[in-house]
Amino acid sequence: MQPTQPITVPIQLGHTNYSILIGKGLIGAPSTWEKLPNSSLALIVTNSTVAPLYAATLKTALQEKYPRVLTLCLPDGESFKTFETLNLIFDQLLKAGADRKAILFALGGGVVGDMTGFAAACFMRGVAFVQVPTTLLAQVDSSVGGKTGINHPLGKNMIGAFYQPELVVCDLDVLQTLPNRELSAGLAEIIKYGPIADMTFLQWIENNLNALMSKDVSALAYAVQRSCEIKARVVGADEKEGGLRAILNFGHTFGHAIEAGLGYGVWLHGEAVGCGMVMATHLSCRLGLVDEVFVNRLTTLIARAGLPVKGPRLGGDVYLEHMRLDKKAQAGEIRFVLLNGPGQAVVMGAQDRLITEVIEKCCS
Repeated sequence: MQPTQPITVPIQLGHTNYSILIGKGLIGAPSTWEKLPNSSLALIVTNSTVAPLYAATLKTALQEKYPRVLTLCLPDGESFKTFETLNLIFDQLLKAGADRKAILFALGGGVVGDMTGFAAACFMRGVAFVQVPTTLLAQVDSSVGGKTGINHPLGKNMIGAFYQPELVVCDLDVLQTLPNRELSAGLAEIIKYGPIADMTFLQWIENNLNALMSKDVSALAYAVQRSCEIKARVVGADEKEGGLRAILNFGHTFGHAIEAGLGYGVWLHGEAVGCGMVMATHLSCRLGLVDEVFVNRLTTLIARAGLPVKGPRLGGDVYLEHMRLDKKAQAGEIRFVLLNGPGQAVVMGAQDRLITEVIEKCCS
């Protein structure tokens, strides 16, 4: 298949620059991969869900450039984002006699992308890798910006590295096979960009949500492009989350507590983030930063996207315990990305009493 002319969103970090390609038919086109570094070995890392759909297509395209192309199929799911699964990638590389010129391709969602990137950062202290995200959430968030890592039973993404890919390839064709639940999970990360950075984009999402949920290609193309543009701007200004980049975690402090409290994989990451955004907006309202009209507006949009707006009843103490392990916490103080008015984000703390009140109000 000949690809459509892709949209290119640049990531410019000074020490390294790369592109996000967005278009149709990209995975199977040898031209997509022709500018990547040469290597005697390419390893496709994928999972049991994605492999039957796209692994053969990618392998055939890569064989135009690389003499050896191997495929490693991992088990699918957030619960497998562990040291044990990560070690399967190292096992494959070592058994294949991979050297420092090896290149890895992460073909899958956020779990595959995070683990493949972390493996690339660690193997021989750093080899090249490429993100080929196959979920909407991964295309608009986790594949972009170089965050890699695995989970620990006590905290999500607590072990990892900042390590940038050579290229990100967002093939819109793969979204047509995405289950509706996974599509909604991706919409959470798209919606996130509006309240923190671009209210015009939020209005666009409200107006085009039905088209997005029906997988209209032109709507998806714009949503992926605009999300990547916003993230590229933020990451370009703050690659390693020293300040500004933290705003991309809107909804994630509550969301990560939900994921850890329930057990990884019970709720999808995007479902937890969607609910977490509702909770963070309620907390913003209690602190006088936004009004109830905006709380209701965002809650309505998140519900329309098929996402939960009521959190699980884990108990306030359980939420607080997990949130104190969040990467933004400082000296035990929980810090949230809150809305300092529509379209503006701020990182700040809040009293446990207010946090508990929000938890009680927002949990079913």
